Amino acid sequence: MTTKQLIVPITGMTCANCVATIERVTAKMPGIEQANVNLASERGTWTYDPAVLSQDQIVARIGDIGYGVATADVDLPLQGLHDETDARTLEKVLQKIDGILAASVSSVTNKAHVQYLPTMVGQGDLRRAVEAAGFRAIAGEGASSEDAEAIAREAEFRHQRRRLIVGIAFTLPLFVLSMLKDVAMDSMLPLPAILDRFYMWPGSWWVFAALATPVQFYVGKDFYIGAWKALKNRAANMDVLVVMGSSVAYFYSFGPLLGLYGAHLYFETAAVIITLIVLGKYLEAKAKGRTSEALKKLMGLRATTARIVRDGIELEIDIDDVRVGDTVIVRPGEKIPVDGVVVEGRSNVDESMITGESLPVEKQAGDKVVGATINKQGLLKFEATQIGKNTVLAQIVKLVEQAQGSKAPIQKLADQVSAWFVPAVIIIAALTFIGHMVLNPEGGFTLAMLAAVAVLVIACPCAMGLATPTAVMVGTGKGAEHGVLFKSSTALERLGNVKVVVLDKTGTITEGKPTVTDVVLNTAPLSGSAGDPLAMTNDQLLRLAGSIEKVSEHPLAAAIVEAAQGQSLAEPEGFRSITGRGVSAVVDGRRVLLGNLLLMNDEQINLNGLTPAVERLQNEAKTAMVLAVDGQAAGVIAVADTVKAGSKDAIAALHAQGIEVVMITGDNRQTAEAIAKQVGVDRVLAEVLPGDKAANVKQLQSEGKIVAMVGDGINDAPALAQADVGIAIGTGTDIAIEAADVTLMSGDLRGLPKAIMLSRGTLRTIKQNLFWAFFYNVVLIPVAALGALVPMMAAGAMAFSSVFVVSNSLRLRGLKVGNRQLVTGSLVIGN
Repeated sequence: MTTKQLIVPITGMTCANCVATIERVTAKMPGIEQANVNLASERGTWTYDPAVLSQDQIVARIGDIGYGVATADVDLPLQGLHDETDARTLEKVLQKIDGILAASVSSVTNKAHVQYLPTMVGQGDLRRAVEAAGFRAIAGEGASSEDAEAIAREAEFRHQRRRLIVGIAFTLPLFVLSMLKDVAMDSMLPLPAILDRFYMWPGSWWVFAALATPVQFYVGKDFYIGAWKALKNRAANMDVLVVMGSSVAYFYSFGPLLGLYGAHLYFETAAVIITLIVLGKYLEAKAKGRTSEALKKLMGLRATTARIVRDGIELEIDIDDVRVGDTVIVRPGEKIPVDGVVVEGRSNVDESMITGESLPVEKQAGDKVVGATINKQGLLKFEATQIGKNTVLAQIVKLVEQAQGSKAPIQKLADQVSAWFVPAVIIIAALTFIGHMVLNPEGGFTLAMLAAVAVLVIACPCAMGLATPTAVMVGTGKGAEHGVLFKSSTALERLGNVKVVVLDKTGTITEGKPTVTDVVLNTAPLSGSAGDPLAMTNDQLLRLAGSIEKVSEHPLAAAIVEAAQGQSLAEPEGFRSITGRGVSAVVDGRRVLLGNLLLMNDEQINLNGLTPAVERLQNEAKTAMVLAVDGQAAGVIAVADTVKAGSKDAIAALHAQGIEVVMITGDNRQTAEAIAKQVGVDRVLAEVLPGDKAANVKQLQSEGKIVAMVGDGINDAPALAQADVGIAIGTGTDIAIEAADVTLMSGDLRGLPKAIMLSRGTLRTIKQNLFWAFFYNVVLIPVAALGALVPMMAAGAMAFSSVFVVSNSLRLRGLKVGNRQLVTGSLVIGN
């Protein structure tokens, strides 16, 4: 079954119960495989079967539940439409694109009006789709996809601010008038004459009602709507609690006004409850906006225009109009607009915004460049190879968004509690009222009511809903800033619990660019297959080795072929690669073997005194390969891979974090032990065949250890998938990166302890948030039930609770994992 994913920006959610309602209702739709809604990012992600369900139906269902969807609209001017048939053809093309909710094309106005989800598609995608259909689109009128969601959020934020201003404008005088009257009555203090006359005026109580009513029904309107939505879907959320608490105080106050009973007025209580909670929501929204600042910075790195050469003419065009194959010109100091390959020029490029590495990287013809990086010095011309959503920056943004939208395992407890939290609070409030009426009859109905209201408004399901996602948003965003990409919040959580890290040697600990360091000839007399003496020189040995290795894909083969350049390499016949051993072929009529000692033993080749040379080279951390010609050992070629500059420091940092470091390699044990000693790993798994790496990881897991595997090659992919956390080096293969849970973009192993520190910091923050959310409710609800808190204080505490959780998550932005230094215990690593 083929499934699709739909990402929807949602408005109108107030607490964890809103999240649970949307997930529960949409999950019941036929064709929905998974529903995941995030309160902090205010987005929902649905995996669905397009054969059963359409994206329009999912969006419509969200609206039916009572929540909004932040969509974008654009009018695209078109060229090339000849008649209504063309218009209908293009309309059908646009309507088939994932993320487009509605599209209408007019051949009269030559425009296409498109409504779309900015989380799924952008204007550049629309224009490219139009061009693919044989027409041309010009930059449209309307917000870009990056701005559209922000505009919707900003509109909601302004709405919250308006509510707050109106609430304060009416609540402040109502509160002051009420408090002055209470103070004067309790202390018998004289009041100014004008106030005295006001309080004696029979209509003064109606003034209180007039001040409270706009707060109750305008400022509090969203709470009533939210409560109705929840109850309609057989759920209860924060809005239900606020509406119940404020409405009881508001409507109870009309009794004395209508002469039904004599009692105190509580209009100010109702108004203060609503205004304080709106203030809390306003501050929460402001703080939540800051949790995604890192992602906004990433999006802001994108260039807006590009300078290209098309048909021999240099043009400056919108970045969305760049096509694959265009020649792009980048002058010194300019941003590289899209990904590509340099065809002309030489320069240093600042890639720190992508990799986290502060040192510029030299680029010349044949080198890859990445969009959003900065050309520092020379003029570069490059061919565009990836544009739009296929660029590295776009993929990074997508990964971060996916991680922020996913749910960490630790969040399950909060979700389970949230499911019954609001009904439980309503029951507690009812029991509080009954208890006060029975056990404290002297306090009467009024005190019982106030205690019940305090219970209703102090309960805060929002804090539980925000505890995990806000920390995940900040943590993943900060990781992206420093070149560490987490594919999911599960990976972010698990990495902090890792006890063993398995490092692949080649390309992870070492540079992965081996070179030939030694050539040792066999001084014993040799003879060819015809019995003729075979006088072997260094060049001849390298020529035979290069001839056989030029068709091999092994990383060491390239080093030998490069060393043999300048020799006239022959075409090998009958080439055969022996996994974990070496290669064999016929070159110039002679049978040639090149490989390790295992291959020589298998083929019963006499080393003719070369054993000491092989052992010496292996002890020097070099890979020694024996070349045999017609059954006789002709010499040894040693290849060494340089250890990366930061590997030793990174491993020391992992040790400081209490992590065991294991190196895994296919090299012989002597070579592996020599490298292990050089960098300080704890354990070596040597002579491991590529297909056995995953089995070795599984063996470590069977010891009860949480294992992370770090690799960069195709043969590392199974081990990365087997590990509890798979970590790919960003300079490695696409297959390894796809199989991994975490990617270190720079290729520098020092990014790993940074990632672990960030994971542990995020997990610690989540636990603090959850502790606060549960502690707050467990302690203060009973306090309110005992009548020790007036409703206004309860509302203030409730407003503060969620703000505290978001603010605590924002503290992660100050975690020291900068480019310059990594502080781990007492160890400082410089980049």
